[in-house]
Amino acid sequence: MMSDILPKSVGRYIKYIIFTYAMISLVYTAVRFYNISGNLHTRARRSIEDSLNPVEETFFVAPFADEIMEEDEELKSIVYFDDQMTSVLDNEPEPVNTLNTVNSVLQSKTFSGAMGPSEITPYYIKATENFNTEDISISTIVTNDRFPILSRLATKYQGPISAAIHINDDEKKKAVLAELDELFEENPYMKRYVDVHLIVDKYDRQFNMWRNVAKLYARTDYIMMLDIDFYLCTDFRKVILENPDLMAMLNEGHTAFVIPAFEYIAQSDGFDYTHFPKSKDELLKEVFEDEKLDMFHRSWERGHSSTNYHKWYTATEPYRVEEYNFSYEPYIVFKRQTSPWCDERFIGYGANKAACLYEIYISGIDFYVLPNDFIIHQSHAYPEAARKRERTFNRKVYTNFREELCLRYARQFIANGDWNISISNNLRTECMKIREFSNVIQAIDQ
Repeated sequence: MMSDILPKSVGRYIKYIIFTYAMISLVYTAVRFYNISGNLHTRARRSIEDSLNPVEETFFVAPFADEIMEEDEELKSIVYFDDQMTSVLDNEPEPVNTLNTVNSVLQSKTFSGAMGPSEITPYYIKATENFNTEDISISTIVTNDRFPILSRLATKYQGPISAAIHINDDEKKKAVLAELDELFEENPYMKRYVDVHLIVDKYDRQFNMWRNVAKLYARTDYIMMLDIDFYLCTDFRKVILENPDLMAMLNEGHTAFVIPAFEYIAQSDGFDYTHFPKSKDELLKEVFEDEKLDMFHRSWERGHSSTNYHKWYTATEPYRVEEYNFSYEPYIVFKRQTSPWCDERFIGYGANKAACLYEIYISGIDFYVLPNDFIIHQSHAYPEAARKRERTFNRKVYTNFREELCLRYARQFIANGDWNISISNNLRTECMKIREFSNVIQAIDQ
């Protein structure tokens, strides 16, 4: 026996060496095989213009290494550590290019419904804060003309923000990236709270694809899908997180909370966010006495009327959205893992957000309106010519999409035995409005 030949200390040392070597081999093989999946968060960051150069070295460390080697200082010299991930290879750290931190094949499948190719860099900038997973991330999409508003949002929210930032792949790219860097240098709240996921391609206004990027790489269980132009007037995050009943509803995965959206009637009143009301009482004064505020996009009533603003004005408890319509576009807080993704076939203005929310709703997620929280739109100019043209096209796409979606989810509910229970209520109510849908269901259910 080895213990009879060698001193105990030497035998124990050899056992440590063998065990550590075996463990290192397993880790190395796994890392090579899976090519560092995109589910692993890295701190690697790079500029697009330097994307072909190696980035700052990132290591991978075996779990339990601290426990294995705490008794022997010498063994620590053969393993390199990083507080995120490590790798052990011949006593030398192996540099990992940021482009490889997310498996390119997996990513191409994930966003296969969008135009491409796109260069997507998750955590191009990663927030320094370590977020509690049971928190609420603002999930938003940003273009460079909205950089100042993103900075304003970080200062106001002071919580996790997952921002998908799109940059056109053209001669202005370097200047835009420099502007983004400057934004982070100027505002410490950006550094602390904002994860930037960079999307570089030649395709403007792929809004749903951008939303999916922001949602996919959010670091919390819950998100609020927010358009960057809205100002957070109240602390809905605190209201939800400190209410066990609301958290239980959210965690179950079948509830989304609506934050009512408002807009100034005169666009000129909506530029200075510092004058926005900060409480429901202040808002009601501007709605009824000053007649300055109203529901967002009141000229397109179907977009937000399902929130039932008249009920909200006197509400003291959350209430369920009961008169849903397929054009409804509320801003909602919901569970990330149990919700559908936004369909990426919608390119440009019109129907993109409505389609995303429609699928969330008919998948079995009920919408409840919070009674005291609200957001207000910050005024800006709209490219009306592009909006009109793209809305005409997407309106046709949306008609076919709704029929397809109803059929797909109906098949799913029937196959799973869920057709006659509450999870399919939203679908049965909404999809029965589609001509001949009931006949199709009868044929499927036979």
